[in-house]
Amino acid sequence: MSFGEVTGHYERHPYPHYPLLASIRRYDTYAMNLTALWARFNGELLPERQGRILLAGCGAFAPYPMSLANPEAKIIGVDLARNNLRRARLHCLLHGSLKVCLLQGNFLDPAVTPGPFHFIEAFGVLHHLDDPAAGMCALRERLVAGGILRVMVYGRYARQEAESVRRAMRLLRINNVMALKQLIRRALPDSRLRHYIDCSWEARTDSGLADLFLHPNVHTYRIDEFLEMVSCSGLKPLLFTHLDALADVEQEISRLRELDRRRETRANIICYLGRDCKGEAAISSRSHLLLNPALKAAVSLLRYGSLVPMNRLGHENPLLDWRARRFLRHFITPIPESSLGRADKALAEQYLKELFLVRLNGC
Repeated sequence: MSFGEVTGHYERHPYPHYPLLASIRRYDTYAMNLTALWARFNGELLPERQGRILLAGCGAFAPYPMSLANPEAKIIGVDLARNNLRRARLHCLLHGSLKVCLLQGNFLDPAVTPGPFHFIEAFGVLHHLDDPAAGMCALRERLVAGGILRVMVYGRYARQEAESVRRAMRLLRINNVMALKQLIRRALPDSRLRHYIDCSWEARTDSGLADLFLHPNVHTYRIDEFLEMVSCSGLKPLLFTHLDALADVEQEISRLRELDRRRETRANIICYLGRDCKGEAAISSRSHLLLNPALKAAVSLLRYGSLVPMNRLGHENPLLDWRARRFLRHFITPIPESSLGRADKALAEQYLKELFLVRLNGC
């Protein structure tokens, strides 16, 4: 499969095709904030302005939310398709994200993405490469020590219905969205195709239909196949964040293996991977707690009512009412953990799990 075919697919169908005026609340980007992620996996403070972020295969939308999460970081988005980049640039301009650098090219080419980077996002990208394992190794080489790679790859059984339709489209020689939509309109109401289409948010747009059923190159993974690719790259799983993922990595791997054995896995694999990360900070007399910077405005005194940040770590988030926000405001600057009472420590532990707070080694 040539890069030209994949490029041509996204030139015809920029993806994802969200409305240009669609906006995001900054507090919903908390799981993309580099300062918080670096502290979570290295126990150290990385000032945002020092961070370098690569969006590998950035598509038509991702640069906007990433820039919202990290407004002072150096962010580079790379994509093969000019139309993906054109739409991504429009999103950024319309929402005031003016500092993102967008480049057309192959992110595997070191001349295009020389690095090094503290954080790389490859969400829904590696499984479209001819050699996803080589792609993961190439991205690993772009990371600094302690660097973090976030990936999403298709789960074998989460994707099986879409792959069945995709294979049928190739056998029927249906290679454009208009013909695909005509086939869907003729599908019986109780057919597998109609049921899948009705349940899929991606199928609501032409670009989503094309990505589901007409993409020229797709790989899917069982958990052990994914872990083999990770092991060969020299990276280490840090945290799984797909739907219902367990916080403990080994427990989540065991859960996914059992689901794969029963062919009941229903989520794609989403995982943070690390290159020589130092690990989470330990509780000590010198440890400090810090608010995730992406939540700073959300806990402001000027905000009224309650809010619930979107699920980004595989489970529902707690309600942030005025009491919760008042508590979190104390951590806008690092607070010694030893200064907290027992009840506050217990509450802080909950927010540490949610990535609303992070623990730092002695500041």
